[in-house]
Amino acid sequence: MESENQEKDLVVDVGSAEVRLALLENHRLIEYSRESSQGHSFSVGDVYLGKVKKILPALNAAFVDIGDSKEAFIHYLDLGLHFDASDTFVRDSNPNRNLPELYSGIKLGAPLAKEGRIEEFLKPGQMIIGQIIKEPISTKGSRLTAEISLAGRNIVLLPFAEKVSVSQKISSKEEKRRLETLVGNILPRNYGAIIRTAAEGSSAAVLVAELKSLIEKWESSWKKISRNKSIGLLFTEYSKTTTVLRDLLNDSFSNVYVNDSKIYEETRRYISLISPEQEKIVKFYDGKEPIFDHFEVTRQIKSSFGKVVPIKGGVYLVIETTEALGVIDVNSGTRAKSTDQEENTFEVNKLAAEEIARQLRLRDMGGIVIVDFIDMESAEHRNELYKYMTELMAGDRAKHNVLPLTKFGLMQITRQRIRPVTEINTTEKCPLCHGTGKIASTVVIDEQVERKLADIIEQTGKRTLTLKTGPILGAYLTRGLWNSFAAKWRRKYNCKLKVREQSDHSVLQYEFYDENGKVLE
Repeated sequence: MESENQEKDLVVDVGSAEVRLALLENHRLIEYSRESSQGHSFSVGDVYLGKVKKILPALNAAFVDIGDSKEAFIHYLDLGLHFDASDTFVRDSNPNRNLPELYSGIKLGAPLAKEGRIEEFLKPGQMIIGQIIKEPISTKGSRLTAEISLAGRNIVLLPFAEKVSVSQKISSKEEKRRLETLVGNILPRNYGAIIRTAAEGSSAAVLVAELKSLIEKWESSWKKISRNKSIGLLFTEYSKTTTVLRDLLNDSFSNVYVNDSKIYEETRRYISLISPEQEKIVKFYDGKEPIFDHFEVTRQIKSSFGKVVPIKGGVYLVIETTEALGVIDVNSGTRAKSTDQEENTFEVNKLAAEEIARQLRLRDMGGIVIVDFIDMESAEHRNELYKYMTELMAGDRAKHNVLPLTKFGLMQITRQRIRPVTEINTTEKCPLCHGTGKIASTVVIDEQVERKLADIIEQTGKRTLTLKTGPILGAYLTRGLWNSFAAKWRRKYNCKLKVREQSDHSVLQYEFYDENGKVLE
């Protein structure tokens, strides 16, 4: 359950192919996400210049090409209040125009009517600015909105708008008035803003600096819009690291550990902008052990993402996901604390509810989730379990709804689906037999590794190398100080060779890396 005194740590593992983020609460894995560091994926918050491909009058919507293999989808209600202004800017902008003058000179006009038709505003071939609000899932493309927003820690900037609104969670009328007046006075023409709850008590200097950085980000995309009017990414939200910090950073955040100097500096700069007093929580990790192993994230990932998730005392969950819904089955195993079966069942269900709330965030499960709790006779217990689940889900950032248990012990949970569910295969095909049940002699593995080493040195000329292996193979290759395989190879090939054991590698998995951390094929 979310509480103010919980210690939060963000662990950021920057690899050559992807950046992995783990959010820990009291050292327990709560959220896990990955983003590719090679190429670009279509993520929530990204803003594109797209081309309208097809109008769907029956759905009052359109398909838009944003460069993905699957066309994006935009509904009339997602065009925003002042789509005409956005359309005018895209149409009239060109390299010879003074773009700031063009932007500030556009008249916003009357808001779009709720019952309008999309074909009155969009035509095939038309270029529009769209922001992803839902990532491509399975066979469906991204969902877009033309109402662009740039979210900061304290302020959400709204281009082509004029209204300033303040979060309802700020209760003080004086503070609401102060923030509204302050932001209203510094906003340029044709910009609106939403003042977030985190802005309460913030100084004018912090708000001005954040607003300035958001406006600069938006205006830096204008050249791309005016230059060639071609499909492409205008700008992306901040990296996942800074997005997590933007949404979650509070006084309970104790540490942000990063193993890459560039991301460390970017994160430190971002925190100094949104919350200067917390800049010191960002720490650079340069230990010899992989960062996820050091903070026991790897072990937690392996134990949390399987089809069967063990809890305590024999209790376990079975989790199945399909495109339409997710199903979670609660099993009591051998656990029996008391002779009172009803009371025992209630305790098992409560334990399961805690893990289910964590699993929904961890796997980012969306859509409809059906939970099959163990049957309880008592209506009071069923009601208490429903209330407990509602409390546990209160800390979940995704929009969700929890319904009371049915008489069959089923609970229905709906959770906002904005990206595909995170799936990690925690089972491994046997690297020795490759599923055949027959293996070659283990004696030959050192010969394979040595051949690879010799080939790399001959082809690249590099002699400072790191060999990453699974723990068993690593121990086999380094056994014996002077007569180990690794020591013999150093002498034979006149090279500097470090052997690093990785707990997430399978039994005979190994890779060679150069001194810059680049994998060598």
